[in-house]
Amino acid sequence: MSYDSYVHRARPGAPGAPILFVFHGTGGDENQFFEFGGRLLPNATVISPRGDVSEHGAARFFRRKAEGVYDLDDLVRATERMGEFVAANRGRYASSTVLGLGFSNGANILANMMIEKPGLFDAGVLMHPLIPFAPKDRKTNAEARVLITAGQYDPICAVSETQALSEYFQRQGDHVTVEWHGGGHEIRPNEIEAVRTFFAPYGG
Repeated sequence: MSYDSYVHRARPGAPGAPILFVFHGTGGDENQFFEFGGRLLPNATVISPRGDVSEHGAARFFRRKAEGVYDLDDLVRATERMGEFVAANRGRYASSTVLGLGFSNGANILANMMIEKPGLFDAGVLMHPLIPFAPKDRKTNAEARVLITAGQYDPICAVSETQALSEYFQRQGDHVTVEWHGGGHEIRPNEIEAVRTFFAPYGG
């Protein structure tokens, strides 16, 4: 799989700096979080792919059958394809530290890569993720840092599902932080501050 197999935006960073992949939500595109990622980590390489699935014209990273009901076969396909894209770009930019940030559908593809491909990402920010199934425990262990941000009244992602995902990553040996706000599926200022704090060790 090539480094340009997805439509994407890329900003090369300083030599030896981390590489940050940012993944948009449903209906977003490669522009949604690109500038945000650049502000978070000014020296990093930033890569923002566009989802390759269209849902009534809205870009996504994998198909779903209904709200909260995923096409699991397509999730497998998307996880493999995106994982190869990430690995190809990691090699192209010679980055030893690989970071991810995703919102909603973007958080879901990032979460599933971290579940299925331990070691691909050193750290990941999952903003309002929904993994509506019980992932299998990893066969290999590769500790990662994980930040999950969520709304206590999110109509898409129930508190119990967010907690279950957090507990899954903890069981795998990852270092997990959860940041809540009192709203729904929207991003709020305390989440942004939590993301800044999370990425600070990488040059933010």
